[in-house]
Amino acid sequence: MKISAVLFLSLLTLTACAQRPAGKAEGNPTHFDLTAYPKASEKVTKSESEWRATLTPASFDVLRNAGTERPFTGALLNEHSAGIFVCAGCGNPLFSSATKFESGTGWPSFWAPIEAGRVHEKSDGTLGMERTEVLCARCGGHLGHVFDDGPQPTGLRYCMNSVAMRFEKM
Repeated sequence: MKISAVLFLSLLTLTACAQRPAGKAEGNPTHFDLTAYPKASEKVTKSESEWRATLTPASFDVLRNAGTERPFTGALLNEHSAGIFVCAGCGNPLFSSATKFESGTGWPSFWAPIEAGRVHEKSDGTLGMERTEVLCARCGGHLGHVFDDGPQPTGLRYCMNSVAMRFEKM
């Protein structure tokens, strides 16, 4: 029974994250004032020991080693308050609650970043499939992946790890 549950969750994880995006999201769809936050161009560089000292073990695994939290376990999955999701590593604003939606995949999902240039995307061929990885533009931390099965207006689903972010209520 235990093995069946693990196999089911593994299959769910792979199928939920196996599609590639066709487009990109631009602008600040929610118009939050971001002037109090650091600019994405203000890069953050730390040694491995500095990252370990500032991040939880789970956040370190995801942000610095491109790990993935188990689906349906993240603290931010059911966060529905108004606010901004920022990088847990450097405080870079990433996503607005106004672009969050229920994807049913087990990870917080958004249809656009809070502002162009706040995240970077790169090709990811791990796990034997081609995906698009999403990284924090400020510290380079792994956040998750983006897929082309999201809602309008972008058609994108930014599938993020809760432990890679913090939520700031507005």
